[in-house]
Amino acid sequence: MGRVDSWGLNRTVIALSVARLGDAIGNSILFIALPLYVAELPAPLIRVEESVRVGLLLSLYGLVASVLQSFAGAWSDRLGRRKPMIVAGLAVMCVGTFGYLLATRFLDLLLLRMLQGIGVALTIPASMALMAVATRRETRGSSMGIYSTMRMVGFAGGPLISGFLLVTVGFASVFVAGAAFVLLGLIMVMLWVKEPPALENAAPAGRFLIFDPKLLSPGIVGAGLATFLMASSFSMMTTLEHQFNERLHQTALGFSVAFSALMISRLLFQVPLGRLSDRIGRKPLLIGGLVLMGPATALLGLVTTTLQLTGVRLVQGLAAGAIAAPAFAVAADLSSSGGEGRQMSVVTIGFGLGLALGPLIAGVLAMHSFEMPFMIGGLMCLFGAWVVLRCVPETVRRSKTG
Repeated sequence: MGRVDSWGLNRTVIALSVARLGDAIGNSILFIALPLYVAELPAPLIRVEESVRVGLLLSLYGLVASVLQSFAGAWSDRLGRRKPMIVAGLAVMCVGTFGYLLATRFLDLLLLRMLQGIGVALTIPASMALMAVATRRETRGSSMGIYSTMRMVGFAGGPLISGFLLVTVGFASVFVAGAAFVLLGLIMVMLWVKEPPALENAAPAGRFLIFDPKLLSPGIVGAGLATFLMASSFSMMTTLEHQFNERLHQTALGFSVAFSALMISRLLFQVPLGRLSDRIGRKPLLIGGLVLMGPATALLGLVTTTLQLTGVRLVQGLAAGAIAAPAFAVAADLSSSGGEGRQMSVVTIGFGLGLALGPLIAGVLAMHSFEMPFMIGGLMCLFGAWVVLRCVPETVRRSKTG
C-alpha cells in the first residue's frame, strides 16, 4: 500500500482522493443547474409546487444511492475486490450526467437522477472500504481528512463552474462539463488505484448476510447519524435557490458563490481537523461540529444579504469539517475484517440520505414558512450531538507527545 507518513498519506489514499476530485466536480456541477433547468421544462401532468419538484429531483439521487449502498457494500465484501465496482459506478454516473442533454420532460430528469444514484451507490462503499484497509488508526483522521478535502475541492469548484457556464454559455455546457469531469475520475481510478493484496480472493467463508446485525455497533450507527444530520443541514438550501435569489436580490452566480463557501471552508479546515482527531479523539470533534452546525443552520432562514449567506455557509463548512473526517475515521476504527464494505456503507448511507432528504424536507416545510426547515434542521443537529455523546465510543487515545 506504500509508505504511510505522519499525515496518513500513501499511494492508495492519494489515488482515491485525486479520483474523487473529478467525480465530485461532475456531480456538484448539477446543484446549481438542475433547480433552474426544472423551470425550463414542461410541468408534469400532476400539478406539484416547483419547490417540491426540485426537492424530489435533488433527493431522488441520494435516496436511490442510499437504498442500494448496503447491497453494493455487501457485494464488495463478498467479492473481496473494490476497484471494479468503483470503475463501473463512475461509468454509469458519466452516462447519466451526459444524458441530461437529451432530457425533454421532468420524467426524463427523474430517470437520469436514478441512474446517477445507481452509479454512486456502486462507487462510494467500495471507495470507503479501500480507505479503511489502506489507512492506519494512528493517522486515519488525517487520511480521511485528505480524502474529504479533495472531494470538497470538487464540490466547491462544481457550483462555481456551473454558475459561470450558465451565465455565459447555457445548460448544455454544464452537462458536458459534468460528464467530462466524471470521466476524468474514472480514468484516474483505472490508472492509479491498486487493489491491496490483502483483498485478492478474500471472499468471506460461511454464511454471508447482506444485513448483518453483528456489524451494526452503536458507534457505527451513531457516526452514520452524524453524517446524515450534517449532510441534510447543508443541503437544505439547494431546493430554495429561487427563494433565496428573490429574497436577497442575487443572481445564480451569487447563489453559487454562497453555496460553494461551505466547501471552501471545509477545504481549509478538513485536514487540520482530521489530524486533530488523531490526537485528541473523534468524539470531541463530532460533538462540537454538531453543536456548531445547529445554530448555523437555523441562521440560514434569517439572512438578508448575500454576504450574510456566504458567512453562515462558511461556519457550516467549519462544522462539517469537524464531523466528516472523524465520523468516517471512527467507523473505520470500529470496522471488522471482511465487513468493511457493509460497515462503512452505514456512514456513507447516512451522508447520502442527508443529501437526499434535506432538500425534500426543505421543499415541503418551506410551503409553511421559509424559515421553518432551517430551524428544524438546527434542532436536529443538537439532538444528534446528544446521541453521539451517549452512543459513540472513543477509539483514539491521546498522544503523549501532543
